[in-house]
Amino acid sequence: MLTPGVWRKSSFSGGGQGDACVEVAHRHTRIAIRDSKAPTRATLTLPPTTFASFINALKHQS
Repeated sequence: MLTPGVWRKSSFSGGGQGDACVEVAHRHTRIAIRDSKAPTRATLTLPPTTFASFINALKHQS
């Protein structure tokens, strides 16, 4: 089971309680990602290079 240290929310969180976003945490050689509305559900983990490619692709969406 993945137990990352500190989860960080996006600075672009939605209004209200600010829970309409994803959270990320660093864990040794992986980046963990979870839904802030359901933090006890499944967590996606990626190597840092894959995570960087994923973020870059999101930034360049039309």
